[in-house]
Amino acid sequence: MIKICLIGEIGSGKTYIARLLAGYKYPLFNADQEVTNIYSNSKLVFLKLKKLFPKFISNFPTDKGELSKLILSNKKNLKKIIKIIHPEVRKKMNSFLKKNKNKKVVILDIPLLLENKLHEPKDIIVYINPKKKLLQRHLNKRSGYNKKIINILKEIQLKPEDKKMQADIIFDNDYNPKKTRLRAKQILDSIII
Repeated sequence: MIKICLIGEIGSGKTYIARLLAGYKYPLFNADQEVTNIYSNSKLVFLKLKKLFPKFISNFPTDKGELSKLILSNKKNLKKIIKIIHPEVRKKMNSFLKKNKNKKVVILDIPLLLENKLHEPKDIIVYINPKKKLLQRHLNKRSGYNKKIINILKEIQLKPEDKKMQADIIFDNDYNPKKTRLRAKQILDSIII
């Protein structure tokens, strides 16, 4: 199995490009979507968060707005949340890989892949390199965009230069859908022989 792992800055286009690659009939694991599912469906995670942060976490399912307030009240709370949620995401990823072990290719969209050492030496790491002036414009269009939260999230990530150095492929993203589709196809063709 070939694992194509997408990494990059927040708002760089990882999820969009991951979906393009998966559109060629390859299974896709999206860690952010799994986190959303866990917050919506896992009473165990809710109870752990409520026990740790009773003043912020009130009702099930876990509310992302409450989590944002929690993080903004003290950025150290983010690491505490990650300690609860990350093992659950890892379980989901391992289950996904086991289920798809006979597939030729799988796509992994995991923002903290390198930071949490979720990759193996043979994995193909694709760094999504956004055009800087377009990145902020793209972030501003996001629903619920909060610059303070984004900055706190960036603090726990490797710097873009460090991610680039660990990547096998640099995917320049200028947010042009036609060019991006073409580049995604070229990358797949170069990987899958």
